[in-house]
Amino acid sequence: MEKKLQVQARPLFERAIVQRALGDAVRKLDPRQMVKNPVMLVVFVGAIVTSLIVIADVINGRVSGFNVQILLWLWFTVLFANFAEAMAEGRGKAQADALRKTRTQMTARRLHNGKEDRVPAADLKRGDLVVCEAGDVIPGDGEITEGIASVDESAITGESAPVIRESGGDRSAVTGGTRVLSDRIVIRITSEQGNTFLDRMIALVEGAKRQKTPNEIALTILLSGLTIIFLLAVVSLRAFAAYSEAESGLTETTATVPVLVALLVCLIPTTIGGLLSAIGISGMDRMIQRNVLATSGRAVEAAGDVDVLLLDKTGTITLGNRMATNFVPAPQVALDRLADAAQLSSLADETPEGRSIVILAKERFGLRGRELGDLNATFVPFTAQTRMSGVDFPAHGGQAPRSIRKGASDAVKKHIESLGGRFPSEVQSSVDDIAKRGGTPLVVSEGTEILGVIELKDIVKGGMKERFNQLRAMGIRTIMITGDNPLTAAAIAAEAGVDDFMAQATPEDKLRRIRQEQADGHLVAMTGDGTNDAPALAQANVGVAMNTGTQAAREAGNMVDLDSDPTKLIEVVEVGKQLLMTRGALTTFSIANDVAKYFAILPALFGGIYAATPGESGPLAALNIMGLASPESAVLSATIFNALIIVALIPLAIRGVNYRAMGAAAVLQRNLLIFGVGGLIVPFIGIKLIDVIITALGLV
Repeated sequence: MEKKLQVQARPLFERAIVQRALGDAVRKLDPRQMVKNPVMLVVFVGAIVTSLIVIADVINGRVSGFNVQILLWLWFTVLFANFAEAMAEGRGKAQADALRKTRTQMTARRLHNGKEDRVPAADLKRGDLVVCEAGDVIPGDGEITEGIASVDESAITGESAPVIRESGGDRSAVTGGTRVLSDRIVIRITSEQGNTFLDRMIALVEGAKRQKTPNEIALTILLSGLTIIFLLAVVSLRAFAAYSEAESGLTETTATVPVLVALLVCLIPTTIGGLLSAIGISGMDRMIQRNVLATSGRAVEAAGDVDVLLLDKTGTITLGNRMATNFVPAPQVALDRLADAAQLSSLADETPEGRSIVILAKERFGLRGRELGDLNATFVPFTAQTRMSGVDFPAHGGQAPRSIRKGASDAVKKHIESLGGRFPSEVQSSVDDIAKRGGTPLVVSEGTEILGVIELKDIVKGGMKERFNQLRAMGIRTIMITGDNPLTAAAIAAEAGVDDFMAQATPEDKLRRIRQEQADGHLVAMTGDGTNDAPALAQANVGVAMNTGTQAAREAGNMVDLDSDPTKLIEVVEVGKQLLMTRGALTTFSIANDVAKYFAILPALFGGIYAATPGESGPLAALNIMGLASPESAVLSATIFNALIIVALIPLAIRGVNYRAMGAAAVLQRNLLIFGVGGLIVPFIGIKLIDVIITALGLV
């Protein structure tokens, strides 16, 4: 059985990943690594300073068990933060290893001057032409320039059903590592070795090229600012403590350097500082678990800020296979004549709609398919500009030439009027009636005469209305894009529950609408698969290209959906919002934690100052509202809690906050209630519990 490269969700604490993360946590103590995280760098330096003090005490023969415990927990804090990041990276590295194991040395049949020669796939360059036949593995990313074939893409998508790839259309792109199952194709290589789709997938999965996103950089600057403020406050605290102790008659200081380091580590936002990188890496990981490859963390983050979604109607909102259900003739036109012309115009149309027209004509009127080549016919393909297709027959056997067209009503009307014909009002009424029912009318003409209307039916996918309601609750506006006329578009938009629609949309219309929304201050996401979608995908803040689409579309977007499911755009937005929610929730929790640590450590430092009798409690002891056993146990309990809370929150950082579709205000309120209030309460309980345990164990 062929191995699959599809990235699967992994258990949170897989043994191999944990073992690798433990080693990586130690390796990340390299100062060149630590400097990338300013908050944890301060903890790292504090641990080094405390280590030097403890070593000096050992040399001088005055070992302090309290200082040693502070030292150990400071190093544990650094290691736990490194472990959180290493766990997130380790999940990606394990997935990347699975991808690498499936890669083998391949040879390619390169075409040069019309002759084939076998070369290693690694020697292929952009622009080279290669031949692949049934059983061959495609040696590199490219586009089909000749032929059509069935391709097994399970190595990338995990989907066992083969797909059709052909030249000259929106499904011409192929991916290196997939296998040709039938026929013969010629492929033009579009990527250099080392920068193929699979190479980029491996690099992104393991986080090798992950860069900090704008929001992550902004949050890092904020956390660094808070750290500097607390650093200045703690440094100045030593002078205030010395003065107060001297004035109150104390002979021994409680504000030792290890204690002040512990205070600084507890007050700065170490929780979010230690987990920030893990949150970002895990956001990429969750996107990959949904078989979506994001080119950068910026794209995932942007998905969380999106407030406008542009979705194609066909295949996204509706099932996509519109079927012909009825022929409605124009006045004075026989029904069988309309059916005959409709079938002739569709014989070379391989779309589901075209095939359904041929089948309907055969079932209703017994019309058999005919070979257009025998009639010397010329097929006129559909284009986004003309929005028509058809067939032309030259004069033959005494018969006059014929020119049959079928397409959107306004396009056919313009075509007929340009030839001097007229568009009957009865036909316009039929078009309007079909459109109002949510169908798609296609008008058929021959020469300057309108023959009638073909009614196509498309079905809205189940559950779409509920999903759009969820998006609306999140504050996201949905816009349906379709080439249908406005009446049909309005009927389907109402049935699906979208907020707005664009009818008769051309590629230029899509690009213009995206720019307009962005000019109004919105962040826009859209999906596409064709070369004509590339400008809009590039312009959108989040452009999700289908893996089955053209190379131009895949390069223009900042995400690639390996499953080529247009509805995946909704999941992409959900993952992005979950990333932002997780980061915001843990930031709130981390900052709220500081309140309890104030009440734990500051009374411990200054509780004995200005006491009426030396050795008794002074006025500031009233701040010891937790009733901690001693100054030493208070400092140690707060330091231990500060280290352990990072470990406790690793699962939340990696899995993300549970996502619920709601508006920004509701999300903020929920986070403040759960993680803000929770961040105030949990440390009081945790520090007190640790104080009881270490006191009972006689550790202080």
